[in-house]
Amino acid sequence: MIIFDYIVNLSIYSLLVSTPLVIRSYINHQPLKKLHLWVAVYAGFVSVILVMLSVKQQGFSYDIRYAPIILVFTYLGPVAGLITGAISLLYRLYSNGHWPAAIAGWALIMTVFSILHVYLSLFPPLKRSATLFGAYIILYICTVFSFHILQDQPIFHIQYLLFVMLGVLLGGLLIESNEKLRRIITEKKVIEKTLEASESKYRLIAENTSDLIMVMDKDHSISYFSPSHEFILGYQSLKFEGTTLCEFVHPDDLAMFKDTIQRMLDNMEAHSMEFRLKHKEGHWIEFESRCRPVKGDSGLIEHIVIISRDISERKKAEEFLLQSEKLSIVGEMAAGVAHEIRNPLTTIKGFLQIQKKEKHPIKYSDLLLSELERIETITSELLSLGKPQAVQLTRTDVKELIAYTVEFLSPQVLLRNIEFKVSYEESAFPITCEKNQLKQVFLNILKNAIESMPNGGMIQISLRKEAEDECVILVEDQGCGIPEDHIHRLGQPFYSLKEKGTGLGLMISHKIIKQHHGRISYRSKVNEGTLIEVRIPLIK
Repeated sequence: MIIFDYIVNLSIYSLLVSTPLVIRSYINHQPLKKLHLWVAVYAGFVSVILVMLSVKQQGFSYDIRYAPIILVFTYLGPVAGLITGAISLLYRLYSNGHWPAAIAGWALIMTVFSILHVYLSLFPPLKRSATLFGAYIILYICTVFSFHILQDQPIFHIQYLLFVMLGVLLGGLLIESNEKLRRIITEKKVIEKTLEASESKYRLIAENTSDLIMVMDKDHSISYFSPSHEFILGYQSLKFEGTTLCEFVHPDDLAMFKDTIQRMLDNMEAHSMEFRLKHKEGHWIEFESRCRPVKGDSGLIEHIVIISRDISERKKAEEFLLQSEKLSIVGEMAAGVAHEIRNPLTTIKGFLQIQKKEKHPIKYSDLLLSELERIETITSELLSLGKPQAVQLTRTDVKELIAYTVEFLSPQVLLRNIEFKVSYEESAFPITCEKNQLKQVFLNILKNAIESMPNGGMIQISLRKEAEDECVILVEDQGCGIPEDHIHRLGQPFYSLKEKGTGLGLMISHKIIKQHHGRISYRSKVNEGTLIEVRIPLIK
């Protein structure tokens, strides 16, 4: 029967502990002022109910009222614990006898619990409650022997302490599980509010930006599109549902678009591209897009975010500027051509007029022929510059082109007392190029170097690799040099430091190197020489 009575006590005690915790989880209200004091009062009434259900044994009353007292000390501290203990003691004295033992035991337990709380304040709750219960066992045994309470029934005391322990353990688990659940719910609400605020912010940006924001799946189907699509392309949102982006891409751009997307999926890297999308009215709009892959939980790409910007107006402006630049260059070239051709024509015209007046055979035929050849040279260079040339790209080693050019110019440098010194840092420099065009570039550069050294000297030619994907060709002469303020004009039409130069050779060289995705730069000092650096992309 005693065990049954304790089980009833534990059941009612568990119900009384869990009821306010459950109610608290369903009611969202502002916390009461001095909530710990109200909890202490409630725990005191729980202790009163446990005293009312106490077990009688030879005139002594036994109950598990110290289980809620230990828990209150654990979670709320000495003040709340003393309030709970005082309420339970008062009802215990009111309902039963043996006051000295009850008062002495209560006073001793309250004192020890208050002292221990100071040292246990940094411990976790379950560890604090276990320590307080251990102290309670010691104090209970001291009380039993001090007042000679049922010393001949140790089993009874063991049962009592066991059920108090179960009460502390059960109550602690209920409180801890509720606190953990409350923390989870609180954190979830905070996360939901944060996500809601973040979603609202990004929705505000997405719905009011002029850029087109789109989320595309791996199969090119569209899963999200910003409202800006309707403003720029004219389609309503429903138009995109269940469709693929490829349906709106210009046929000429479709292969490039698919290839870029596939390369991005393979390399898991972001890419930029330009393509045209079809407007609702049928015309095409050019977009510059930044595509970024988005990985899922599995680590594989599940979506692609495409942020596009209408660049139609920019393209028109660039085309207008390009046409303006072409007109400017044509005007400059026309003035240069008129100036360059007028000089030899003036010479020819003058001598022909003299010949007409004197009625003598032509004495200056060599001079006239020289001037006519100069006109022919200028005309040929202009045709080479302006006329599109058939380009046949082949895999070539830069060393072979340099060797050919050096060999071709060898007779000329011997006559001028000039020496070529060639050095290579690598065994091979493979590039894709049009051989004849690059030969023309190297020929123009080396001829300029030779003509800048009337007194002879050395021309150093070196090749090296840089950054594993670029070939650097250096040509350094010991000639007259170029003034620093003139270097920026090199490559302009009809600008030359040579007496009879046209400047078209370097201009054509610049054009050829640019077509091969390379660049030319110059460094020079007057009377010391010039260093020309040519960079061309290598192939693997």
